[in-house]
Amino acid sequence: MFPTLAASVFTIGIAGLFFFDREQARVSKALWIPTIWLFFGSSRSLGEWLGMGGTNEIANAYLEGDPIDRNFLIVLQVIALIVLINRGRRVGPILRRNWVIGLFFLYAALSMAWSDYPFVTLKHWIKGIGDLMMVLIVLTEPSIAGAVKRLVTRLGFVLVPLSLLFIWYYPSLGRTHTMDWTPEAVGVATQKNGLGELCDIFGLALLWRFRNTYNDRKDPNRRRRLLVLVAVLAMIVWLLHLCNSMTSICALCMAGGVMLLSTRPAFRRRPAFLHLLIAGVIVCTMYALFFQSSGALIQGLGRDATLSGRTDAWPQFIKLVNNRLVGVGYESFWLGNRLQEVWEITQGLKINEAHNGYIEVLLTLGWLGEGLLGVLFATGYRNVIRAYRSDPDANSLRIAWFLAVVITGLTEAAFRMMGLPWIVFLLATAAAQWNAPRETGLRGRPTWQLQRTHEGPCSVLEEAVVRRQYTG
Repeated sequence: MFPTLAASVFTIGIAGLFFFDREQARVSKALWIPTIWLFFGSSRSLGEWLGMGGTNEIANAYLEGDPIDRNFLIVLQVIALIVLINRGRRVGPILRRNWVIGLFFLYAALSMAWSDYPFVTLKHWIKGIGDLMMVLIVLTEPSIAGAVKRLVTRLGFVLVPLSLLFIWYYPSLGRTHTMDWTPEAVGVATQKNGLGELCDIFGLALLWRFRNTYNDRKDPNRRRRLLVLVAVLAMIVWLLHLCNSMTSICALCMAGGVMLLSTRPAFRRRPAFLHLLIAGVIVCTMYALFFQSSGALIQGLGRDATLSGRTDAWPQFIKLVNNRLVGVGYESFWLGNRLQEVWEITQGLKINEAHNGYIEVLLTLGWLGEGLLGVLFATGYRNVIRAYRSDPDANSLRIAWFLAVVITGLTEAAFRMMGLPWIVFLLATAAAQWNAPRETGLRGRPTWQLQRTHEGPCSVLEEAVVRRQYTG
């Protein structure tokens, strides 16, 4: 099939996915803002999509950035800020309940004081705040679960088929070569692990949709929705086979298994079983990666015990940090002469991440940042479990995303700005209920029936405020 004809077929196919999965549930138009943000965060920058960007060959180029991307993201953030100002009454309580996230970003801002590149740190911090703004837009939607469902559907139904199109019919876009000229599939991403993370995160979300759709026997369009979801999930499985990103494959299998088990009656009745299951998955993963001296489990997955040389390089990276208590500054390690030194350590392999999210935070924000990340994990896990107890079906995805990011962070930089794992981690662990409205009124709008959560029932005044905010 000719590439042009294939592109036409895939375009019709993507349109068909949306057509057969159409529904009456409504979300605000503002949801397009995080959709666009995540589209570029999950794939390539705007400059690269336009053919005006690429991999910089000189370390100092990382100081400059791309003016096209910078201006585009600034406009997107300004629009997001306007939306959040209009939703101020809902944003304020969410920020107060999630003060730990605010503290993390405040410390990241303070790191400009000791950064070697304070202006670059400032620019990166602004992008990091953009991630938080996109999460807040989703969390201030009338139905958070409905907004998440629409968000992952829009992105998954486009990025997954598009990745297959690029790999099969546009290899100059969908494939790259390693240092030894071995071809590897990257799809819409820029490297195979990015494609793996895309498949992992959206695969879990679509599996969550599949499970909920399968259990919804009253949906007259249930069969066609299931067929659509099966088709996209099959594409994700094939993409993971092509890119062979073992971290993402393992994270998807383990987190997906926990998500499906979490809604079983035994786990609903006794959440302690869920704690043990999650702890067991994390402990087993860490043992296989770092504590099994023989490395048999890792080798059984087709990888060597050093994780392709990563474990040997991590101590060398840490030595380049002058003050390990506070780090070198938020998102400022991979810059200038320091980046050149890293490339010398890795024998010319031009990397710009530690391939470990926890070491990445140690490099940029030091042990203090590592401690704040630990607090984020502790409070986030508490929020996830509280929400799960309120509505296991709606909030099981939060457990899966939390676990997937924890596992991904062991071998990938999962907590970097504009990274898909980091954004979904903030979304999943924020203190907010994902309970979807049980009934709909005219034009698919929620009837705002009172729901009891762990924070207590809504008052009549609170109900009136939410109704007025949603109806404008």
